[in-house]
Amino acid sequence: MHANSTFFSSKKTLLAIVGTTVLLTSGFSNAAKTEYPLTIKNCGRDITFNQAPTRVATVGQNSTEILYSLGLADRVVGTSLWFGPVLDAYKAANEKVAVIAQNIPSFEGIVAKKPDLVASQFEWQIGPAGTVASYEQFSELKVPVYTAPADCAKDNEDGGDGVRKGMFDIAMVYQEVADLAKIFDVQDKGEALIASLKARESAAKNKITGMDKNVSAVFWFSSADLQLDPYVAGKFGPAAWIAQTLGVKNVIDSAEEWPTVGWETIAKANPSVIVLGEMSRRRFPADDWKIKKEYLQSDPVTKLIPAVKENHLPAIDVQTMNAGIRTIDGVEKLADALVEYGLAHPQAAH
Repeated sequence: MHANSTFFSSKKTLLAIVGTTVLLTSGFSNAAKTEYPLTIKNCGRDITFNQAPTRVATVGQNSTEILYSLGLADRVVGTSLWFGPVLDAYKAANEKVAVIAQNIPSFEGIVAKKPDLVASQFEWQIGPAGTVASYEQFSELKVPVYTAPADCAKDNEDGGDGVRKGMFDIAMVYQEVADLAKIFDVQDKGEALIASLKARESAAKNKITGMDKNVSAVFWFSSADLQLDPYVAGKFGPAAWIAQTLGVKNVIDSAEEWPTVGWETIAKANPSVIVLGEMSRRRFPADDWKIKKEYLQSDPVTKLIPAVKENHLPAIDVQTMNAGIRTIDGVEKLADALVEYGLAHPQAAH
């Protein structure tokens, strides 16, 4: 979920990636150089670059952090749509970059930075029904917009968080890294980052063994009001992929990315785990995972859900539940929780 989602907490994610990327870079010294002009297919559009961009404006924290991970902080002239603190490894670099807006920027605010590329995480901001602008508005200024492939894999025509027709695939995130690396002619760094992400993905999948049968989960992002239906992860989004990767059933059957579903419906599904979205945003009381937990344990309907009765209520950073380079961290955190709750066994050390 991304609408008005500012400052979610994040401390440690991807520190391993940063180190691994450095170690692996030397292994990819033969990557092909980019030949300009370069045309890339992105979200059903052709975007062309006559040279590597030198002034990039970003809309979305994942887009920003991918560029930082590729060593391109000096090309970023303005950032926006921050969900939480930047990764520790990039704090110093990020302090030197202007912030267009902590949340959703204006079209004018982006244009004022005179970008030669806009890297965007969500079509909700820039796209067919973009709240900031359409692709055409930037095209008229001859400014290409690169949108995260994982987001335009959804139907975003109606705005909001979109609807998926099929399961999110982490390969879409790897494609985003590869595309941006090619645009900037830093393929070595792109291949190293992808290799480190894949290594973490493989390790995360192998963290557990002997999963109990019929383990199910629901991912609670927040609620506009505690008396209203909660925003939960749909059946095809990154959170559902996290569950599927570990052999856990997501009990929500909606194809919407973040639908609202009643607690009575959720209770009937008897989830064995309820993941509480952790964030530092305080737009709604339910943004606080502790308030989520208190509600679940006191409400007459929810307190009877198996996950609540057994206190299987892990708090996991909501940034892992959006498509991006942090998603694999969600697999790791949920795997650890399943082991802690006795719902799965850790893989034996060799």
